[in-house]
Amino acid sequence: MKVEQIYTGCLAHAAYYIESNGEAAIIDPLREVQPYINRAKLDDAKIKYIFETHFHADFVSGHLDLKEKSGAQIVFGPTAKPSYEALIATDGQIFEIGDYKIKVIHTPGHTMESTTYLLIDENGNEHGIVTGDTLFIGDVGRPDLAQKIASDLTQEKLAGYLYDSLRNKIMPLSDDLIVYPNHGAGSACGKNMSKETTDTLGNQKKVNYALRADMTKEEFIDELLDGLTAPPAYFPQNVMMNIKGYESFDKVMTKSQKPLTPKAFEVAANETEAIVLDVRHQTDFIKGHIPRSIFIGIDGGFAPWVGALIADVSLPILLIAPKGREEEVITRLSRVGFDNVIGYLEGSFEAWKQAGMDYDTLTSINAEEFANRFEDNKDVVFDVRKDGEFLSEHIDGAKHTALDTINSHLSEFPEDKPFYIHCAGGYRSVIAASILKSRGIHNFIDIAGGYGAIKNTSVPRTDYVCPSTLK
Repeated sequence: MKVEQIYTGCLAHAAYYIESNGEAAIIDPLREVQPYINRAKLDDAKIKYIFETHFHADFVSGHLDLKEKSGAQIVFGPTAKPSYEALIATDGQIFEIGDYKIKVIHTPGHTMESTTYLLIDENGNEHGIVTGDTLFIGDVGRPDLAQKIASDLTQEKLAGYLYDSLRNKIMPLSDDLIVYPNHGAGSACGKNMSKETTDTLGNQKKVNYALRADMTKEEFIDELLDGLTAPPAYFPQNVMMNIKGYESFDKVMTKSQKPLTPKAFEVAANETEAIVLDVRHQTDFIKGHIPRSIFIGIDGGFAPWVGALIADVSLPILLIAPKGREEEVITRLSRVGFDNVIGYLEGSFEAWKQAGMDYDTLTSINAEEFANRFEDNKDVVFDVRKDGEFLSEHIDGAKHTALDTINSHLSEFPEDKPFYIHCAGGYRSVIAASILKSRGIHNFIDIAGGYGAIKNTSVPRTDYVCPSTLK
């Protein structure tokens, strides 16, 4: 059976393209849909259906734009209530794609409308399951997102539904089935996802903690919720965009690709109070940046950090991007619902500097210099890594303020003396530094290379504890 996976971006999201005898289907398309149109044309196929496994939280689906461009029918599983025309399938309903069939299996738990699609080949053999966020490789979907939409749903109740779906709908299926999940490692839609993109269902029954045969519902709920951190703040907004609809991707790209001279950029920043977002490399930001701009580099964990730290998808954004990558940045913002880019700095930061505009810099030192200073400054070191990273190992005596919570903990940073900040490799600490400076806090020093570099110095550290053993 022909099933093409399409992975793109740091969200590690998979869309699926299925074609048979001149008919095609797309499952969970990303926001920019032209590649799907082009792929179908290459096969001389007509896109017949657009299947959605659920209302996504971490990205804006391309289903509406794809329907508009292809004429295909949008399909959701049982209980879905979108604000636009779509076919709401029944549990067990079968759709035909040429000689192939796709069977709807309602698997509530991640969300109430969550649906798994069973793929059946031209010989009637069951080939695989597209599981959405119900079942990942090594994990299952988090059960706390739908409670943001429906007040009567608790994460415990959703976890119970997910247990039943896995035991009654997924685990009885053939061990030979290929599992095609929506996400891999790095996504915030689960907590323990593998870097592998597919596996057999039989092997997942052996190695996936959530599919343990002797697990009770109570044990499942406890293990699933244990260590589950709060989802990014933008997730509920993306869900509502996927339920209610959104502006077309083409219109977003047209209005957002607006080059601005340094002077026009400054005027727009002052008049609109837009977020000034610098997505260049952190070393470039350290050397020079527009005052009060926020750094989130395009070549790091870009979209999740934008969602976590800017949070409100409706805020206007002005971009400073590497020259030639403006369209890429606007696209990646749009994937996660940030559609209100109002322009970018033409010529990037070099044009700003050449125009004689004011700019700021960051103080950054290498790990060796920090080691030389450590004895006199060990009480003012701030680690901005995630909780699990910090608990696993850290500088002895360091304070911990995770980057995703920094806006709520600004009062913890000293105002009367210099302090040091670091992350794992230098990306997140520069994000933190930019946020601190935008809030008027300037008395810090970044440690270039982060904890990875610090480990190679004489700075005392706590003993390493494997993250998998932490509770």
